[in-house]
Amino acid sequence: MKKNSKIILGIDPGTVVMGYGLIEISGSTIKLIEMNILKPGKLDDPYKKLELIYNTVSDLISQFKPAVFAIEAPFFGKNVQSMLKLGRAQGVAIAAAMRHGLEVTEYAPKKIKQSITGNGNASKEQVLKMLQRLLNFKDDPAYFDASDALAVAVCHYFQENSVLSKSGSKVNGWEDFLKKNPSRLKK
Repeated sequence: MKKNSKIILGIDPGTVVMGYGLIEISGSTIKLIEMNILKPGKLDDPYKKLELIYNTVSDLISQFKPAVFAIEAPFFGKNVQSMLKLGRAQGVAIAAAMRHGLEVTEYAPKKIKQSITGNGNASKEQVLKMLQRLLNFKDDPAYFDASDALAVAVCHYFQENSVLSKSGSKVNGWEDFLKKNPSRLKK
């Protein structure tokens, strides 16, 4: 890693297939380090799947030393069992990141798509094609989970560097905004 650069790790959680993507930011340049998948689904024991996810995320953090951890938030589906499994996968990935002292940021799937393509309803293919243009790579991954995870990392970079994020300090609700901006209150 270069001296004035930082690495972002993005995760697309799952107990059957988990995607991960790593990018390096140097100035305003984004470089693809790695994108791949883990297949915990090959294991029968659900707790061994979670252990594999935890250990893999920990190993990625130890190997690449990311400054930031971003993860896709679960979307609400109709199958409660699938949601429970996805939530567990996300939880152990987050726990691994926190164990290594990383700040965790979650992004909704629509936010990620919007950030990458400008359309929150973009297809996985559209997201992949835009990532290929942004990061200058040609190969299609074997699974969209890998490019989805890469999209999470790139989304985080875009959110961190947006004009809006630099316009002032973060606020938590109207009361906090008014406290930080008393001149904006009209009486």
